[in-house]
Amino acid sequence: MTSSRPFLVRALNEWILENDCTPYIVVDAGVQGVQVPTEHVANGQIVLNISPGAVRGLVIGNSALEFSARFGGVPMQVFIPLQAVVAIYAKENGEGMVFGSEPGSPDPDGTDSTGARPADERPTGRPTLKVVK
Repeated sequence: MTSSRPFLVRALNEWILENDCTPYIVVDAGVQGVQVPTEHVANGQIVLNISPGAVRGLVIGNSALEFSARFGGVPMQVFIPLQAVVAIYAKENGEGMVFGSEPGSPDPDGTDSTGARPADERPTGRPTLKVVK
């Protein structure tokens, strides 16, 4: 199946705006392909206001989120692969969603989302069973 993240980000953005709140996203700036103002990155993350008054040309596609904005008066084109979006929430009340890893995506500890190690790291030999009571 395709990733649910783009659909959820679009829906939550619309829901937050419909409720007269300000949508903010938390982005993992260390993900490959992220183009954000690095001077505003703290602890590997950046929080961005994506409300219509703060950005121009917001497009939330199936693989990336992009827009243009000014940071300290300097215009910049921002590009964020959607797997880098950690959360989306309303500034006013914190309502929103934090995203975990999706099925099939690698976790930082080297396992996939099922907990299995890559094939080259799996033990070889005969499997054993243990009775658990």
